[in-house]
Amino acid sequence: MDREHSGENCLEDNVDDASDDMSISNTNDGLEFENMWKHVMDTWQRQQVEAIVQLLCYIVNLLWLLNIQAMIIGKPFSSINAERDALRHKLMCELTANEVICRDILRMGPVAFAEFCGKLRATGLLKDFRRATVEEQVAKFLQILGQNFRNRALGFFFHRSGETISRHFHNVLRAVVALEAEFLNQPTGADVHPQILNNNRFYPYFKNCVGALDGTHIRVKVPRELAPRFRGRKEWPTQNVLAACSFDMKFTYVLPGWEGTASDSRILKNALDREDKLLIPQGKFYLVDAGLPLRSGLIAQYRGVRYHLNEYSRRRPQNAKELFNHRHASLRNVIERAFGVLKKRFPIIASGTEPHYSFETMIEIVLACCIIHNFLMGVDPDENLIAEVDRELMHAEADHHVGTSGLATDVDYRIGVMLRE
Repeated sequence: MDREHSGENCLEDNVDDASDDMSISNTNDGLEFENMWKHVMDTWQRQQVEAIVQLLCYIVNLLWLLNIQAMIIGKPFSSINAERDALRHKLMCELTANEVICRDILRMGPVAFAEFCGKLRATGLLKDFRRATVEEQVAKFLQILGQNFRNRALGFFFHRSGETISRHFHNVLRAVVALEAEFLNQPTGADVHPQILNNNRFYPYFKNCVGALDGTHIRVKVPRELAPRFRGRKEWPTQNVLAACSFDMKFTYVLPGWEGTASDSRILKNALDREDKLLIPQGKFYLVDAGLPLRSGLIAQYRGVRYHLNEYSRRRPQNAKELFNHRHASLRNVIERAFGVLKKRFPIIASGTEPHYSFETMIEIVLACCIIHNFLMGVDPDENLIAEVDRELMHAEADHHVGTSGLATDVDYRIGVMLRE
């Protein structure tokens, strides 16, 4: 009995101990849960506060930006466009109202500018846009040619994007090139040029001469792997441009696009054989320098005899050959003057810096410059510019390069000699 009573007491003690342990465990779990819940609530409240603060910051920044925008703009977009249109209109008025400013910036006078815009409009390739007149587009084009401006710099003055400037430039370029048939006309040889006919120094000896022929180098931008083909006389890549002009300094034939390493003789052969070839009327001739072959249709100076004009400034011609060379140089000098005026008027083709445009575009730019040059020589020749070029040529060092070429056949050479004699 005592053993059973003792066993019951032990069982009751174990149950009590287990009950106490469970009570303690439940209490600990409750405290842990309470702490975890409190941590969750604290974290949520902190994130909520941070989100509210961040939202307030966004609102403050947005209000600040709206305030700045209101300060800068202060007007609806329609008013902004109207204001920019007014600024461009004012700029165009200032460009074309003053003869000196117009000639300095657009490279022609106001009257010539208006006539030129009319011719481009007549091609149908250049039209007025809602916010860009033909006159504005042409003015930007002429400033790029005449001032060698970049699109971004020009866009600043006209309140235009660089993309808009570029688009307008190429629109005008296409329209100008379309005038080639009107302004680049080869001579027929039907009439003797007045400069020869009315001067007994040249008539009748040069009555069959229709102009002068020569080449010039213009810098281009080409891929690095192609640069050696274009690097000829200069330190940088160039295109060799062959051109002929009449005695009124108008270009009659222009062949751009040849590599700077190509010889004048090679380019001339191509010019005489291609589809749009250089035409030499029957029985007529061009004056050329010694770097081109002596053949029928081309007459160069006597080799080994004084030739350049400044060589005769100190001592007059002493014999028939020197007299011929002196008069030959006096007439052939017109092509050098034409190139000089062309490059002086349009620095984009005279600059030593790398062009902003591709090689293909520079070919069209050269052609466009020659077309505009011919137009201006007819309506607005700018005697001051011509006089400046003449002074530079007078003070330039004589170039005594003497070239030979195997291009001409013996028959051609003999005919050339007979013509010269």
